[in-house]
Amino acid sequence: MYRERPARLSGAVVWASTPTGGGGRVLPDGCMDLLWHEGRLMVAGADTRAHLTEEDGGAWYGLRFRPGGAPAFLGVPAHELRDRRVDLADLWPAAEVRWLNDRIAGAADLPTALEELVLERAEAPEPLLRRLVAALDAGRPVAATADELGVGARQLHRRALDAFGYGPKTLARILRFGRALELARAEVPFAEAAARTGFADQAHLARDVKELAGVPLGVLLGRGP
Repeated sequence: MYRERPARLSGAVVWASTPTGGGGRVLPDGCMDLLWHEGRLMVAGADTRAHLTEEDGGAWYGLRFRPGGAPAFLGVPAHELRDRRVDLADLWPAAEVRWLNDRIAGAADLPTALEELVLERAEAPEPLLRRLVAALDAGRPVAATADELGVGARQLHRRALDAFGYGPKTLARILRFGRALELARAEVPFAEAAARTGFADQAHLARDVKELAGVPLGVLLGRGP
């Protein structure tokens, strides 16, 4: 069972996931997470493809940062963690992480404890990064967005790598995938969902879903074999 709620950190979400049998499929969404699982603090980097989880009996808790929000908290460029799950102790001093592990383990509400930890240390994302995410999530072309932000294409690419883990074109593709998936889950016909979110056609949407999610859209939504 999965449940989530908005965090007190702007744009973030705190969540908990209790195994119900079988593994899971975590889809690319442009975000990074601080995780707690069986006594360990971990970090989930931004994904460029679906991450398959195995059923191991333990509950997971996490805080999902808004796109671009995690690197300032972690002190690590996002591209170093792309498509990776690592222990926080690999990024921060071991003694500090041991103290934090003990602190979280003793909390009555684990998601809230993670939230409070992040609130103590988090920094607001740069306004440029927020504007970049907003523009790309609205379907604006990358080149036009760079012009509007007043930065060159190479500089924008470097900033995106550090903040999101990949360049702005990949971020735009993942955000578009998320918008289409949201419509499809609301039972909007696939062809209409593709048109409304900037895909050339339904076939284009199908290719992106297969590459990013690893399965066809119908299977992802539980409507196909």
